[in-house]
Amino acid sequence: MLMRALFLAVLAAAAPAAGASAASCGEVVQIATHDGTTTRYSLTARPGAPAALMLLVGGGGILELDGAGCPRALSHNVLVRMMPFFQEAGLVTALVDAPSDVHGEDGLAGFRLASQHAEDLGKIVADLRARTGAPVWMLGHSRGTISAANAAACLKGMAAPDGLVLLSAMMVGEASKRKPFVAQTVFDAPLDAITMPMLAIGHEADSCVRSPARLLGSLVARTHSVRPVSAVVTGGPVAPGRAPSVGDCGVGDPHDFVAQETELAAGIRRFVGGGTF
Repeated sequence: MLMRALFLAVLAAAAPAAGASAASCGEVVQIATHDGTTTRYSLTARPGAPAALMLLVGGGGILELDGAGCPRALSHNVLVRMMPFFQEAGLVTALVDAPSDVHGEDGLAGFRLASQHAEDLGKIVADLRARTGAPVWMLGHSRGTISAANAAACLKGMAAPDGLVLLSAMMVGEASKRKPFVAQTVFDAPLDAITMPMLAIGHEADSCVRSPARLLGSLVARTHSVRPVSAVVTGGPVAPGRAPSVGDCGVGDPHDFVAQETELAAGIRRFVGGGTF
């Protein structure tokens, strides 16, 4: 518990301040999405980038991006923590907020599997492609993997991502009368329609009951990806052996790849470039 408390304290100290400059987080781009809504994303671009990474966080998916493109919520998510490393490697990053009609603690909830959600994400893919001229890869973490997998399976043409990366994919549902959407998993998406390169990453010590790394092989096998890869990483401050729990699916847990941002970002960068993870 002491290690986790220290880690969270470091994250709190490193979190972007509300008054941070736009250069520290990115340009806020707003596009029209379903039923008169809008969706914003924080874009950090550079000329000649080899790829653009579209980042979909977990939880409720609500980032509350401020005017400087900095997340006021879910700011400690591993995808947010990896952004500086992706940018240093010359990649474009696009941190995607929830649509304007999504509110409350459940956030995107069951909307992650909706066709409208996939279409919204496809509009961002197309916008990114037009702005950067680069291949667009979709990265999802935790519940964000449901959004990413569904979009990658459903989208076609210029709206479809060029590649897919899933971190701590939600592969086990949890039946709940109070919140039925928690029964949803990536396996509810039409995975056999996924044909682009795909990387699924889990942590050996992930004790989140919904993202067991042992199922990653089954996940990639359900697709028709031209380059399907599953990878199980080790390390970080938490050792294997903890009993599975729904309480181990957040920041500070192996599910969120504690203190492994540098290595993860480097491996993803290699895979996006056509190499090995």
